[in-house]
Amino acid sequence: MLSESKSAPICCGASRADIEAGAGSRPEAGKLESAGISAGSVFTDRSAEDPLKGMILLPGGSFHMGTEDEEGFPADGEGPVHEVTLSPFYVDKYCVSNEQFERFIAATGYVTEAEHYGWSYVFQHYVSPETADQVVNVPQQTPWWYVVNGADWRHPEGPDSAIIGRMNHPAVHLSWNDAEAYCKWAGKRLLTEAEWEYAARGGLHQKRYPWGDELKQGGNHHCNIWQGKFPVKDNGSDGYRGTAPVDAYEPNGYGLYNAAGNVWEWCSDWFDPGYYSHSPGQDPAGPSAGSSRVMRGGSYLCHKSYCNRYRTAARSKNTPDSSSGNIGFRCAADA
Repeated sequence: MLSESKSAPICCGASRADIEAGAGSRPEAGKLESAGISAGSVFTDRSAEDPLKGMILLPGGSFHMGTEDEEGFPADGEGPVHEVTLSPFYVDKYCVSNEQFERFIAATGYVTEAEHYGWSYVFQHYVSPETADQVVNVPQQTPWWYVVNGADWRHPEGPDSAIIGRMNHPAVHLSWNDAEAYCKWAGKRLLTEAEWEYAARGGLHQKRYPWGDELKQGGNHHCNIWQGKFPVKDNGSDGYRGTAPVDAYEPNGYGLYNAAGNVWEWCSDWFDPGYYSHSPGQDPAGPSAGSSRVMRGGSYLCHKSYCNRYRTAARSKNTPDSSSGNIGFRCAADA
């Protein structure tokens, strides 16, 4: 059983709420709404593609959600294990890539929240010396996250960086609100947390990872996480430092790529650590309200010594307006 007191810092995540007013303050009232971020907005210039093209149809049914793994964190609300029944749904094989997100921007003129704020979080090792010299603010609890002016989806490490050569990598520096806007344009939606875990498990019962219980099954790397000593050095032995292509590694049993590591994936649910104890058994959609949204899957910054939230049942959260260089999303659709 999990230790009731066990917890871990969310070392591979940072929130806009962590930064005091001043550098990183919220935009003037009305600016976000003018970009189409307000609740209920719908883009009329929708993608011409069939929304279901390339998606995987999952049959739904019952599975056991959550964990009582000794490596888990009770404070995150990973348990109790409970049976959930889901209706059939479609899910993307991959996280939304830079190429896909660029098409959305070209079609709509949408401006992300990172661009509205004028900054986003970048991990310290990926910032150039010139950009680092301009950094004046970091979260107190996670000082490896730099508040970088000019960091956004086009400029993942700051204004002197670009996505050239990384069009098949996941789009990052995207808030929950940004993800919602993309989904509306694409005729899709975000996964519920229950759908995400069902899809990530790939048909396996209560396994620690999408491929089984061993991190390096057969001695091979199966995901993009931190290799080395966090936060000092990532030796990149899994093949990547920073993001990997959206189709890196082998897919799970349902055909999903990178359901562990690489980038955090937004879910539609509000976050509540006590939700599993009273959530409905049929198609749970999360609490009716909250201050943070659920994120799943971990990222390239996760490491067992700090934050092994690349496990399938692991959970995290962030405010809907937060963004960083390791947060992206994938889409779902009703069957």
